Amino acid sequence: MTTTRERGATYGDVFAADGFRVLFGSFALLVAGDQVKMLALAALVHARTGSAGLSAAAYMLGFLPYVVGGTFLISLADRIRPRPLMVAGELVRVATCLLLALAGMPVWAMLALVLATGVLSPVFGAARTALLPDLLAGDAFVLARSVLGVTAAGAQVGGLALGGGLLAATGSEGALLVTAGLSALAAVVLRAGLPDLPGRGRGEGGAVRETLRVNRALLTDARVRGLLLAQWLPVSFVTGAEAVLVPYLGGTAGIALTAASAGLALGSFAVGRFVSPEGRERLALPLAVAGGVPLLGFAFQPGLAGTALLVLLATAAGGSYALGLQRRFVDVTPEAVRGQAFGLLGTGAMTGQAVGAALAGAAAEWTAPHLAVALAGTATIICSLALRRSLHPDGPGR
Repeated sequence: MTTTRERGATYGDVFAADGFRVLFGSFALLVAGDQVKMLALAALVHARTGSAGLSAAAYMLGFLPYVVGGTFLISLADRIRPRPLMVAGELVRVATCLLLALAGMPVWAMLALVLATGVLSPVFGAARTALLPDLLAGDAFVLARSVLGVTAAGAQVGGLALGGGLLAATGSEGALLVTAGLSALAAVVLRAGLPDLPGRGRGEGGAVRETLRVNRALLTDARVRGLLLAQWLPVSFVTGAEAVLVPYLGGTAGIALTAASAGLALGSFAVGRFVSPEGRERLALPLAVAGGVPLLGFAFQPGLAGTALLVLLATAAGGSYALGLQRRFVDVTPEAVRGQAFGLLGTGAMTGQAVGAALAGAAAEWTAPHLAVALAGTATIICSLALRRSLHPDGPGR
């Protein structure tokens, strides 16, 4: 173990790194901007079509391309230098928002544009995450992941609030123009503040072939596969349970969903700030299991206050247990394909959340929303126990 890991990093250590401060600022702008963009797109589609279904589909559209990009293109995160790749990602968002706001495209063309440009989102995200171990060593890297987790939760809530305010003040087109400005600002911050590090590897053949080859190699490595599944499955059912809070609570579901985001932020902060590096690794399994336990309380049909508390506890545990797996994941991943490994991790997480939400929704149709949430809690516990070897600090990867 390194000295940094033995004593544990501090937030001061993390923010002392110039490169991390740049990543932090640009990441907050990215998450908030994406929330505003998807809200504005949904409102624009609804205004033109009057269709609630199409509006909801437009809001979710930004997440779907992750499966395609993560499956076929993620090797670009290792082939291309991270700084220009991340700057390119912001410029793509600028162009997308300007076209949506100003080009007067028909609805089908707007949706196609979001799908097409979103395919590269996992590549840009993987480049960002894979850069962290280059900027921060040992436990400082793990704490940086905690900071970004807190930032993501906070920026999502802030982005929704900002988006609602912008929609009311400027309309959909104005909100999209503001998002374009946020992305342009992020591009400037990244270009001016990040070191221009080289790519990790040349790859073999085309990007698609290389992505498929490395994904196959990562998934056939028992150590990597176990750590991927451990970070994909338990939390997928915790987040999937959130998908049925709207049918369960109706118009007050927003309060419970806000509590879920608060739980994510609080859990990441508490485990990152107050638990030692070794303690985080020991707590990975108990926290993964604990993510499902509060959801069992939905069998008793809690009211709004009880629902908010149970969801907060579930997301606090379910959203923080993976901090104890971060060092091991970096250790078992070849440096030359680190970007693709983190891209695969992110793609699987997005896919798992979508599948978890679909399963929870189906369970709600077959039974009732409160029972579907309780079943999601049961699935979280079962998955965590089934993956106990990977979640345990002495498991694969040591």
